[in-house]
Amino acid sequence: MLRRPPFAAALCLLLAAAPLSQLLAETMEWEDELFSLRHRWERVTTEMAPERREAALESLAKEGANLAESHPRQSRVLVWRGIILASHAREAGGLAALGSAKEARRLLKRAVELDPEGHNGSAWVTLGALYDRAPGWPVAFGDAETAEEMFRRALAIRPQGIDVNYYYAAFLEDEGRSDEAREHARRAMDGQAREARRASDEALRGEARALLERL
Repeated sequence: MLRRPPFAAALCLLLAAAPLSQLLAETMEWEDELFSLRHRWERVTTEMAPERREAALESLAKEGANLAESHPRQSRVLVWRGIILASHAREAGGLAALGSAKEARRLLKRAVELDPEGHNGSAWVTLGALYDRAPGWPVAFGDAETAEEMFRRALAIRPQGIDVNYYYAAFLEDEGRSDEAREHARRAMDGQAREARRASDEALRGEARALLERL
């Protein structure tokens, strides 16, 4: 039986490991970029003066576009670009927001095709907020029934989430379902803030408290 020389065997192992190390390096690179986008989004939406947010979010959305184009099958990348665009639509308001809202919906729908949990429910709750806030047909895609379906999907994944319960409570308030709105506002107030999104979760806890006080 022929034995492979030790040097040849080591060389084969090195060549086999090279593609894996390259893949790991590429993964770390996009995860670092995504972390930076998420961190800056958190600062913009919780610390920046309201009159500066729209421009800052537009800039972040452009960065997110480049990342999403490079990694079109990474659900987390698509979810975060969708979240940034949805935030930009909220700040822009009116007809100026429609482009961002429609692109956010497209990205988030693609993200949940790749990952049905939508990054631990984040895609579903953002879709719910988009369907809730957008104008209805023929101007845009707003639809209360679809919004509620999206919120319920998010709740099934993360029932105690501060963001999930706050946005659902706000939707229920608009629908005139005050008792249900109070229940979910209380859940939002009692929820555990996520370590990676502590500032935005705490801000939403405050919004939930204000919502409960006016109901």
